This record gives sequence, structure tokens and C-alpha cells, in this order.
Amino acid sequence: MLTKRQLIILKDIVRLYTESGQPVGSKTLLDQLPMHVSSATVRNEMVRLEDMGLIEKTHLSSGRVPSTKGYRYYLDHLVEPSGVDANDLALIETSFDQSYLQIDQIIAQSAKILSSLTSYTAISLGPELRDARLTGFRLVPLGDHQVMAILVTDNGAVENQIFSVPHELDSESLEKTIRIINDQLIGLPLTAVIQKLHSDIPQLLTHYMITPSGFLDIFGNVLKKAAKERFHVDGKMNLINPATIKNVDQLKSLYALIDQDADLAELIGVPDQAIEVRLGDELTNNLLHDFSLITATYEVGDHGKGMIALLGPTSMPYSRMIGLLDVFREELAKKITDYYTHRGEE
Repeated sequence: MLTKRQLIILKDIVRLYTESGQPVGSKTLLDQLPMHVSSATVRNEMVRLEDMGLIEKTHLSSGRVPSTKGYRYYLDHLVEPSGVDANDLALIETSFDQSYLQIDQIIAQSAKILSSLTSYTAISLGPELRDARLTGFRLVPLGDHQVMAILVTDNGAVENQIFSVPHELDSESLEKTIRIINDQLIGLPLTAVIQKLHSDIPQLLTHYMITPSGFLDIFGNVLKKAAKERFHVDGKMNLINPATIKNVDQLKSLYALIDQDADLAELIGVPDQAIEVRLGDELTNNLLHDFSLITATYEVGDHGKGMIALLGPTSMPYSRMIGLLDVFREELAKKITDYYTHRGEE
């Protein structure tokens, strides 16, 4: 257990270091402490905190910096989210204030706004797709046995993909099968559509084609694309930071990591709390030893939950970032709710 004085000193060391980026010496700390103590007392308390592994000495300065263990203790027991600056709030509101044709445009904009506000790498994910429903499917002939498959869901997502059509599928059979798809599957959640694609639909299609597998592959592939979680990342250049990047190879590997949705899904996992911070060895990838990841979930009523996150150095100013994310997730949820409400009125 830390004493009250040690708690105050640790909290101020974290605050001063995350604000300035400079190791904190006893003299600087003495000027900032909200209590009157001698410089010898401050130095002794810093030695005790260092012995506990909560702060550490750098090679370049006599000052101390928080260790990963120290940050963890601070985040678990001491951090107090700060209020959001009025200018930041106005920027969030004005940046979101535009027309959107698809939900993905809002999610992409959220990552852009958050990265701009923080100068860190922002990651955003839209509301869960399990409740998204199929509202339309069509094939557009392109010639030379190629078609564009277009699939639309009720959350405003439009997916399209170009396929080569098996030679044995004539245009009349394709039209009839598309009618079956729309008659049987329109209005169903994507999860139910995927199930029926493997159960009822193949039997129905055998009336119009000897083997429906070629067509089902086309529909199934674009369906998987629509149902796939899509992360939006902005501010990748912000990863270039001497505090976290040791060489070019590490930077290339990090870029490759955040370009893959599967890797991002593994990194973010399923947050247990509305706002959660993981750092260093708590993250799943060794490349992120000197990074912190702050995740925040948001809810959009019946449309499920989404997620926003910040990836930055362990020395990020947590009070400001946590306070900002708390407000930001509410503004994002409000914008998405407005979008769904507007679509329902059309």
C-alpha cells in the first residue's frame, strides 16, 4: 500500500511527465506538490517509489519517469478524466455536421476527427453487424461473362464486387435466381441470410440450374464482405515517434499490423469496460511494448455497439485522452442515431 504522500507524488510524476515529456526531478516536483515538504523528503519518497518499480531512472537524466507498472497503478487508482475543452467540443460537433450516404462514412470521419484532435493513431469500428438486414441484391452484367454483384443492407452499407460468371449460367436463369434470393432473404438479418444460404436456398435454386454452387459463391462472397467487421484507421503517420519506434523495420511491421482487420480485431479484443486502457505487455503484439491502447465503446440503441480507440505511446496524457474519448463516443453515438432516424423517415 502506498501512503497518501506517495500517491500524490506518483500522480504528479505521471502528470508532469505526460505533459512535458521530460523526466521529473525532485526540484520540479517540489514546486508542484500541493503540500509543504522538504526536498530530502521528496527524494526519499521517489527512492521508495523506484524500489517498488513504479518509477524508473532514465539514462539521460537524473529525473524519473513512470514505469509500465507505475502507469498501471495510476490508471487503476489515481487517474481523473479531465473535462473537454470547449474548442475541442466545437470542433467535434462541426466536423460531424455534414451529410452522409453510408454509415461507414461516419465511422471513417470519426477516426479522422479523433486523430486530428489527439495527434495519435485513431481506430474506429461501426455498430455490430449482427442485426443488419439485407434490403437488396442485384447483378449488373458487364459483358464477357462478368457481372457486378451489389448488396445493400438496412444500415446503409452498399457492397459490390465483380465476378466471372460460369459459362453454363444464362441470363434468364440468373434473373430467376436473383428473384428467389430477394423473395426469400430480403428483410432477414445477415446472420440468418448466411444460414439459409447453406440450407434452404440451394434446394430452391436447383429448379433453375443444374448446379447452383457457382451462383451461390458469387452471392456468398459479397455477403461475407458485407458482414465483415471493417476498421477505419487514421493518423498512421503519428506512429512515427522516437519514444516508441526504434527502427524502420518496426515501423513497417506496425503499418502492416494496422492494415489488417483480423490483426486489429485481435489487438482490440472485446473490451470489458466502457473505457479501457491496456499498455505494454498487456497488448497482444510484441511490437507494441512501448504503446498504450485506449478503447471506448458506444451504443446505438437497437443497432448494437461500436468502438473507437487511440493507439499512442505509454506516455500519453491519460486524463485528457480518457475525458476526450468519453465525450467523443457520446457525440459519435448521437450522430449515428441521427443517421438511422433520418433514414427511417425517408
